[in-house]
Amino acid sequence: MTLKDLETRIDQLVAQAEIALRNARPSQHSSTPAMQAEQWTALRASGLAFIESTFGRGHSYYGEFDKKLSDAWDYHGKYALGILTAIRDHIKGGWIETTKGLVTAEVFADFLEMAEHLLEQKYKDPAAVVAGSVLEEHLRQLCTAGSLPVEDLSSGKAVPRKADTLNADLAKAGKYTKLDQKSVTAWLDLRNKAAHGKYTEYTNEQVVLMLAGVRDFVSRVRP
Repeated sequence: MTLKDLETRIDQLVAQAEIALRNARPSQHSSTPAMQAEQWTALRASGLAFIESTFGRGHSYYGEFDKKLSDAWDYHGKYALGILTAIRDHIKGGWIETTKGLVTAEVFADFLEMAEHLLEQKYKDPAAVVAGSVLEEHLRQLCTAGSLPVEDLSSGKAVPRKADTLNADLAKAGKYTKLDQKSVTAWLDLRNKAAHGKYTEYTNEQVVLMLAGVRDFVSRVRP
């Protein structure tokens, strides 16, 4: 597959996502718009196939696309569109190299860079979700390093503790200050709003501040 082929295909996928979102409608069971089942299924299947063949299953693009397009709600479709747009910029920016006909890439050192890139492309909502996911994973690593529980037992099964609980446990254990705890609480709240489609309850500027704060927190508060 040539670079031109990749550019053509990613353009097609971005257009496919935009069409699926334009055709999203509320259902008889919910007022939240959802993509048509056949369009959502086709977008998910074709998007995952392209990302796997281009970057591999281990790349952050694959995991995020798989997770964010797990159902047909239109806000999940917007996350998918943001990821596909980032991939398009990645490819057309010339940030790839080919080996034995396969394309591999490491354009983002971590998910925070991906969130920054999404934010630069005016996708504040998926950027907030990605940054929040990084923050939650960091909290789990801090708890693990500090021998604090990250799971609870429910009906004999291990259930991951909520990020807010991890935050409270870490602050109580003195892993960071009460001020840090309040900041983490605010960032998690913003992430939750983005994840549940409450887009009007926060601004682009707040996501910018969140991203800067999370990056500082992750680099400063280490396991």
